Amino acid sequence: MREDAARVLKEWHAATEEQERLRTLYLDHLLTHPDGMWKACTAGHITASALVMDPAGGRVLLTLHRKLRKWLQMGGHCEPGDATLAEAALREATEESGISGLTLLPGGPVRLDRHETPCAWHLDVQYAAVAPAGALETVSDESLDLGWYAYDEVASVADDSVVRLTEGARALV
Repeated sequence: MREDAARVLKEWHAATEEQERLRTLYLDHLLTHPDGMWKACTAGHITASALVMDPAGGRVLLTLHRKLRKWLQMGGHCEPGDATLAEAALREATEESGISGLTLLPGGPVRLDRHETPCAWHLDVQYAAVAPAGALETVSDESLDLGWYAYDEVASVADDSVVRLTEGARALV
């Protein structure tokens, strides 16, 4: 998993100077923290997330996170059973949305976002996933609620990181 994360980050092309700074920070983190993929790393850890999209409907599915009480994309900690970052992001999106048959947009991560949480800094690698037609979501134990939001509604419920992720994902579909 650590090797996959390093490979993904080395091959990923940042669209902005800020994204390049984060890419370098993530790679340095992996070099200096052998446990940097796991929740146990209190200096911070790599996480994986995916914005669930319905491009035909022009909307995204967000989760009202149980602990943070914010509308966010699906995502979280990598687990030992995850072979790749993409697999971790897809697993998290599937578990938290209850939607089977999600597919990640090709081309790797959409963007990177570093944010502080109650457990440590999250160095989040953010993907986008497309929901199959007619998909029905189911609230998981990690969520208070799920909601579909039109692209232009995201800014009214979510923070800037989710807005930037939505903009980046929209540019890819």
